[in-house]
Amino acid sequence: MFYLYKNIVVDHILHKIKSIYPLKEKSLDLLVSGLKRIVLPKNHLLIRSDRIEKSLYFIEKGIARAYCDGKENQITFWFGQEGDLIFSYNSYINKAPGYENIVLLEDCVLYEIRTDVLEGLFLEHIELANWGRKLAELELIRTEERFINRLFKPAAERYAELMEEDPVLLRRIQLGYIASYLGVTQVTLSRIRAELK
Repeated sequence: MFYLYKNIVVDHILHKIKSIYPLKEKSLDLLVSGLKRIVLPKNHLLIRSDRIEKSLYFIEKGIARAYCDGKENQITFWFGQEGDLIFSYNSYINKAPGYENIVLLEDCVLYEIRTDVLEGLFLEHIELANWGRKLAELELIRTEERFINRLFKPAAERYAELMEEDPVLLRRIQLGYIASYLGVTQVTLSRIRAELK
C-alpha cells in the first residue's frame, strides 16, 4: 500500500529502505508500520557509548555525527544526513553497549523503529530477516571503506572526495568536526582547503 504511507514516510526514507534489500509491498508495509516519527533538537545526544541502544533511526531531516571520546578530544568517524540510518552496531548485533556517541548537529526529524519490533518482524518474515542481514552487511562494508580510506589515503585526498561526493554536507558541518573526521588539525584543514580552491 505504498500510496497510503507515502505521505507519512518521505520518499528518501522509503528509497533507503528499498535500496538495502528489495521488499515486496506487504513486507515494506510491515516495516514502515513499525516506524515512529520523532523531532529532536540540535545537540541532542541520540546514541550513548555507555548504554545498550534499543532503537534504530532513519534521518528525514538533519545531520548527525558519530564520535568516540579520545584521551584529549572527540574523534569523529561518521556523518549522517537525510536518508541515512543511525544505530549502534554493537547494540544491534550483540545487545551490548556501543562504543560510539551520536549527536544531532541540526534540529532533526527522524523515524524510529525499536529493535524488539524489528527482531519480531525478522522472526516472522524471512524477507524482512534478509533485509536486516543485508543492512548489517552493507554497513560493515561502509565501515571497512572508511577505515581503509583513513589508513591509506592522505587527508587532502579524502577531503577532495568529500567535496566531490557531497559539497552540501560539508557546508552544513563545522570545520572542527570535519578536521577530526579527516584526522587533522583545523589549521591543516584550512591549508588543505586553500590548496584545493
